[in-house]
Amino acid sequence: MPDPNVKIIVNPNADLGRAWQSSAELRKIVDEYGPADWSGTVYPVHAQELAERAALEGYDLVIAVGGDGTIHEVVNGLMQVPVEKRPRLGIVPFGSGNDFSHAVGIDPRLNYSIRQIFNGEPKAIDIGKLRPKNGSVEYWSNAVGIGFDALTLIRFQQMKRLRGFVAYMAAVLQTIAKGIDSPRMQVKTDRESWEDDILMLVSCNGSREGGGFLVAPEARPDDGVFHYAWIEKVSRMMLLRILPEVMKGTHGRFSQVRIGEFEKLRIVSEGPLYIHTDGEIYAGFDSDVREIEIEILPGAIEVMS
Repeated sequence: MPDPNVKIIVNPNADLGRAWQSSAELRKIVDEYGPADWSGTVYPVHAQELAERAALEGYDLVIAVGGDGTIHEVVNGLMQVPVEKRPRLGIVPFGSGNDFSHAVGIDPRLNYSIRQIFNGEPKAIDIGKLRPKNGSVEYWSNAVGIGFDALTLIRFQQMKRLRGFVAYMAAVLQTIAKGIDSPRMQVKTDRESWEDDILMLVSCNGSREGGGFLVAPEARPDDGVFHYAWIEKVSRMMLLRILPEVMKGTHGRFSQVRIGEFEKLRIVSEGPLYIHTDGEIYAGFDSDVREIEIEILPGAIEVMS
């Protein structure tokens, strides 16, 4: 029997604004399992504030209704409280990519995902911690992208007419056409170190990002390690050759691609780093972040699945 002490946080703008409309259908199902308190987000990082407040108020389960960005905010809110006070996390996927919900095995269908939360079992999943040399700590659940894919995301978010995977592919092509930054980076993990001109480096808890790019096919959110994939500086033509392979998870066969695992990672770059965390821009065009550390927090949050 599910714990009735439930907080549901809805991003009304998710799924092109249809999430709030679908909440009526969700409410009927939730009512079958007992009472729940509902809140809607009204500004950026509001979901983080609501999740932290729910944890401090003693809720046992916090359900995020939205995409990867909403989940990212809720996770950051839950991580503000000690583990013994941290509620379990439920996910109703309502985004364009839904990469993290896919990683933890959430059914993409509305009616099934909400029932899965109440009828499923808790599973401890790993969470990432990103710390810049000078700046605030950010927690992340699915992926941290540095370089090319962060630039692509910035341009994806600027698109007005296209949505979903088609828009993301258009942003990829636009980023390639406008030129590619590949700053010199020193990378050190708990297992290895190297230095190179790096086009893109993605740290992965889940296997995919961007709604369909299988960046780290072996990554699992409960295995106690993060996986990484990076692409060194290449020509536009070579990048166009590699990217379709990333969609299939076969990019590791190229000599310009490196794949591995880590628990701690440190990057020092000669140029500014463009960074996204779970599809949210952490360091954009106006940023001068050049040094970051990433580490895994094993089993930090329990997800109902």
